[in-house]
Amino acid sequence: MSDLKIAVMLNNLKMDPYEGMKKVVEMGVPGLHLSIGGGPFAPENMDNAARKTLLEHIRSLGLEVSAVSAWGGKVDLGDADEAEHNIAWAKRILDMSIDLECNIWQAHVGVMPTDTSDPRWNVFLDSTGQIARYGESVGACLAIETGPEPPKVLKRLIEDIGSAGLRVNYDPGNLILWPVRLFAERGEQYDRKEAWEEFQPMDGVKVLGEYIVHTHAKDALVREDGTRREVPLGSGWVDWPVYVQSLMDEGYDGYYAIERETGDDPVGDITRAVEFLKSIKPGAPRAGEVSDQR
Repeated sequence: MSDLKIAVMLNNLKMDPYEGMKKVVEMGVPGLHLSIGGGPFAPENMDNAARKTLLEHIRSLGLEVSAVSAWGGKVDLGDADEAEHNIAWAKRILDMSIDLECNIWQAHVGVMPTDTSDPRWNVFLDSTGQIARYGESVGACLAIETGPEPPKVLKRLIEDIGSAGLRVNYDPGNLILWPVRLFAERGEQYDRKEAWEEFQPMDGVKVLGEYIVHTHAKDALVREDGTRREVPLGSGWVDWPVYVQSLMDEGYDGYYAIERETGDDPVGDITRAVEFLKSIKPGAPRAGEVSDQR
């Protein structure tokens, strides 16, 4: 049996957040992946006293915040016209993460160009760099979520900026899902071999290893007709024992935060995902090949 640190993405339970916290406790996991991008936990809706009260409540349940989540797909750090607004917003999120005694903010930041001569690349460097340096100054980091671009592109951005305030939230499921969209945009038929070689859903851990501070436990596959699906943990293309071992080989000892964005039974799927993660024996590859029809 593995002894992974497991967290649950609170808003994926699709419950009142405080009832959701109780449900996480019932599941027997220590981590709470908290969305602060909107609603009651938005930075603009919580002053310091409210943040302290929230933290005390989370602690009283025996939980800790594995990471805060904000922005989703709502922000593009390559958009020069929105840069000033986005940087100010990011600083508020980083401040709130520190108030919640969590130094990891997980976010999508837009689709990075793969060509550094693209004008958007320099906008990304400037905006993300300012956010990263602010995070470093307060003791927090922006952990960019994998998916829209290959791991090597994200690594280039991190190393060009060179700040401890910029790190990675590794999501292997996203690295399966996103290429489908990119093939379609290019007017091409999805090719699994090509997609895996470019986006490296599991081998990307070796590319980004030293920068990974948080990971989503999310699974996915692509059907033979080219449609993509997020699926319950363990039923997709991610070989979880091998993935976990790859992270351990890179020195990762952080949280595995269960993310389940689709499905009609979120509580059931997440409960089963907890049990699945608890059962993993790192390094033991699954027998056989996962079917595209699974």
